[in-house]
Amino acid sequence: MQDKVQTPEAVAAAIRDGAVIAVASSGGGLLEPDDIFAAIEARFLATGHPRDLTLVHALGFGDRGQRGANRFAHEGMVRRVIGGHWTWSRPMQDLARDNKIEAYSLPGGVISLLLRESGAGRPGLITRTGLDTFVDPRRQGGKVNAAARQDIVELIEVGGETFLRYLPLKIDVALLKGTYADTLGNLSLREEPADLDTYAAALAAHNNGGLVAAQVRACVQPGSLASREVAVPGIFVDRVVVSPGQEQTYRGGYDPALAGLLRTTALPASDEASEGVKRVLALRAAAELREGATVNFGFGASAGVAAIISERGAQAKYWTTIEQGIHGGAMLIGNLFGMAVNPHAIMAATQQFDFYHGGGLDIAFLGMAECDRLGNVNVSHLGGDFIGPGGFIDITQNARKVVFCGTFDTKGARLAIGEGGIRVETPGQVRKLVHDVGAVTFSGPQALKRGQEVVYVTERAVFRLVADGVELIEVADGIDIRRDILERMDFTPVVRDPARMKAEYFGT
Repeated sequence: MQDKVQTPEAVAAAIRDGAVIAVASSGGGLLEPDDIFAAIEARFLATGHPRDLTLVHALGFGDRGQRGANRFAHEGMVRRVIGGHWTWSRPMQDLARDNKIEAYSLPGGVISLLLRESGAGRPGLITRTGLDTFVDPRRQGGKVNAAARQDIVELIEVGGETFLRYLPLKIDVALLKGTYADTLGNLSLREEPADLDTYAAALAAHNNGGLVAAQVRACVQPGSLASREVAVPGIFVDRVVVSPGQEQTYRGGYDPALAGLLRTTALPASDEASEGVKRVLALRAAAELREGATVNFGFGASAGVAAIISERGAQAKYWTTIEQGIHGGAMLIGNLFGMAVNPHAIMAATQQFDFYHGGGLDIAFLGMAECDRLGNVNVSHLGGDFIGPGGFIDITQNARKVVFCGTFDTKGARLAIGEGGIRVETPGQVRKLVHDVGAVTFSGPQALKRGQEVVYVTERAVFRLVADGVELIEVADGIDIRRDILERMDFTPVVRDPARMKAEYFGT
């Protein structure tokens, strides 16, 4: 079995033109086999092969520069991308915008689970997740640009109820990263911060007769790995690339606290709730917490709630989760979002999304780029760019309660915060509360149908979803409802008797 150990160049040479490649990576360099990626890129630039690839990834990966998805972002190298999140590769976004690739996006959890279902030989993924959002075939069907013409999602009816069926994938290559492998190919992720959908991607490729290649820090002899620490059995893994200098994340080195192998008191610092509007949003959103709740935090403004919990030393009061498969711990933020120091547990992302899809979340805190009269929210299509939903749809459509966090407007807004309230000195040039969102990443009508509680938190006002629309329920001191709220929205909310936002949110 020693011939399983090969060079990155040998792996690149084994990938044929037109192959469908599944990547089990996430942002910040998480489980990113970059030496393999670099070899594939170098071969294409030198020879023009492999070309016309299809790239499948559940979560975004890359550094907005050279690494990750950027390695594949060359005209002719990729023909189609089915991705959950796109923001870490501007060149790939450009290829999609210019219709030089067929661009699709599905919920991140859906892609992870679809890899598993495809590998298991089942007829795709059947779920309610995505109904009435941009992935619903009655809207865009997950198609991001004009070049994307093939249908990959369909409506079906089971027992008189409507579901989405995401069509199965035929994966030719799975590209993985682990800490160790033995010469039989048994792959261990022992020192990695997450498992993601590593097993699902390997299953999908192997059972389709494809190639599974894994990059590791070291190769060891059979029997050296504890059986419980093998994430992918050797029967699945065809090629092992040994990269002694590989790093755990873009931060460099290997931190055992991120893998739950060492408890540390050196917790990550966060400025997501340090001052100004960020702090107002975080404090008000945190008021929606309920002791004992199982919660999720999204990327961006909503991560400030996690910072407030840490600041208060209240971690034991809530069970925190993130979609990469992490339970508990102190979350990392920014480019390293998706990992945690001192996690309680690390599960596969497929297991985490099963938990989410089944209604396991009590409260989810997510960002909000646009909100409309129906309570729909857009975070995926912004300013002519496609960002993608990541796990947003999986989380928001299935949590019992959803709290969206975002500024009331944007671009040039000047606010004076203090003395228990807020004043608008200069309104933002771009409205975020619009008549119709640019694309539906969260469906208000679906939320009402499912009986979800939905709250929209801004720095000057708080809204909630009700049967007859979006209701204004709180207003900050110093805010004129007519001038600063109603005249700065494209729709008229329900206004009954809004309360005052608490002075403590504004620094008193």
